[in-house]
Parts: sequence; structure tokens; C-alpha cells
Amino acid sequence: MDHALLILIFLIGVALLFDFLNGLHDAANSIATIVATRVLPPVFAVGWAAFFNFIAFLFFGLHVANTVGKGIISPDIISDQVIFGALVGAIGWNIATWLAGIPSSSSHALVGGLIGAGVAKAGPGAIVVAGVSKTIAAIFLSPAVGFALALLLVLIVSWVFVKANPSFADRTFRRLQFLSASAYSLGHGGNDAQKTMGIIAVLLYSRGMTGPDFHVPFWVVISCQAAIALGTLFGGWRIVHTMGSRITRLSPQQGFCAETGGAITLFLATGLGVPVSTTHTITGAIVGVGAARRASAVRWNVARSIVTAWFITMPAAAALAAAAYYAGGFFLD
Repeated sequence: MDHALLILIFLIGVALLFDFLNGLHDAANSIATIVATRVLPPVFAVGWAAFFNFIAFLFFGLHVANTVGKGIISPDIISDQVIFGALVGAIGWNIATWLAGIPSSSSHALVGGLIGAGVAKAGPGAIVVAGVSKTIAAIFLSPAVGFALALLLVLIVSWVFVKANPSFADRTFRRLQFLSASAYSLGHGGNDAQKTMGIIAVLLYSRGMTGPDFHVPFWVVISCQAAIALGTLFGGWRIVHTMGSRITRLSPQQGFCAETGGAITLFLATGLGVPVSTTHTITGAIVGVGAARRASAVRWNVARSIVTAWFITMPAAAALAAAAYYAGGFFLD
């Protein structure tokens, strides 16, 4: 088999491994609230989330894939070595934070990896400022929007159910959480799987295998959706515990509000082509429902440690990716 083709297959495999680890690492984002409220046991919750992660391509366009593929670093400087560095940097950071039980962002690890490898090859001029600025802005906006929507939903449902029998309200929101968890899993699969699609598509584009125009082949779409769904099936129980119970205690009503607020945020971001962090989004929503009860209901020290991880993810992944870029020169020649 041709050496160049072997390298291409290897890099696609590494990209799908990242996608799998993304599902593994971010499984908590989709199922933390439905597990924390005991609506579903973990083994059924991951299956539920994985299914909706997989079918997400039926509901969304490929705007996020286009942003990642050609809107973070210039597609003209893409090479096998750049893709290798970006993926290894992102995977390394994901594994480190997964082992530590820290819900950092797989999305921003990948963006940081692209920036680190791109700058290592071509200097700061490789960066597409508009796309990176949009992504950095989302670090602040996605949790803020999730927080605001979840808080608003808590206020609305509290007013609507103010005179309802408590057992009736509890049964109602346990059923509604199936819908909200499904919506959030769709948003997660729609936004996160597309990031790997963008990586594979730009790799194919750099080799002239997709024609003169950048686009995402359908086999890439299916492969990435399957990989992230499979990763979700394996779960990430350390992070489920952090997201589902250590930030604040949740009732079914609050779980519904957090998931719905997070899902709306992800739908908006995916429609706009913004590669947001599902971790940031659901964390903001969970903090929002906790703060609606009272500020002391939120364990702010846990939330603070999560926020700290947000800010170091991109530079840490970029540094790992730059080192992997130079190391890749020995493996890919």
C-alpha cells in the first residue's frame, strides 16, 4: 500500500479516536442531570444519549465543520504534520483532564491544538482571526446564555406549577427530562461531532481528494457521528459525578430546565457555525438552576476549579500540539 495512503488512514484513525474520546469525555454533559435526578440509571442514560448523539446529523447543517475546517487556521498551511500535532495535543489534554475528573472542553482542546500546530508550522499568520475570535467569545457567551436560559426556565416553570401537587409535578418533570436530555444529546452530537468532521475534511482537501472546494463527504459525517456515539456509550463517570452532583443538587424540574437551557444554546451555536463547548454550556445551565434556588446552593469552589480548567485548556493543548508537530516530523516522513 502507498506510504502516503497509509499516513492518511493513520491520521483519519487518530481523528476518529479523538472523536471517540470526545464522546467519552463529554458523556457527562448529556447525561449528568438525568442521572443526578435518578430519572434513568447510568447504563440506560448513556445508551439514550449515544443514540441521539448518532442521529444528530439528520437535524443540523455542517456549519461547525466548515468553521473548524477552514476558519481556525488557514487551510492552505494544512499538512499531515499539522493535523497530527493538533490531534495529539487535543487527545493528550483530554486524557489528562479525564483522568483527573475535570470537565474541560474537548472543543477548545481541539481548537488550541490546531492553533498550536499551525503556529508551529507557519507562525501567527496561520491563524484565522475571525474564526478564533468567535470561538474565544463563545467561551464566555455559551455558559452565560446557558445560565440565563436555565434561570429563566426555572422561574417560568415555578410560576406555572406553583399550585400543582408536588408528586404530580415530580412525575411530570421526570417524563419531560427524557425530552430535554434527548434535545441536549442532539445538540452535543450536532456541535461536537462536526469538529472532527472539519479536521478530516480539511485533511482530505489538503490532499486534493475533495475537489477544488472544501466540503465534508457523507462517509466522514457518518463515521464521526458513530465514533462520538460509541464514546458516549463508554461514559465518563468521574465527570458525571462532578457535573451532576458536586456543583449543586438537582431535582427533576431543575434537571429539565438545565438541559433545555443548554440544548437551546447548542442549537443556536450550531446553527451559527460556532464550535462551542458543551461542557461550558451545561455547567452554566446547572449553575443557573442552582442559583435560582439560592446562591449558597451552588458549590462555587467546584465551579471555580472548572472555570480555571476552561482558561488553561486552549494554551495547554496548543503547547502540546506544537511539541507533537515537531515530533511528528520524525514519524510522518
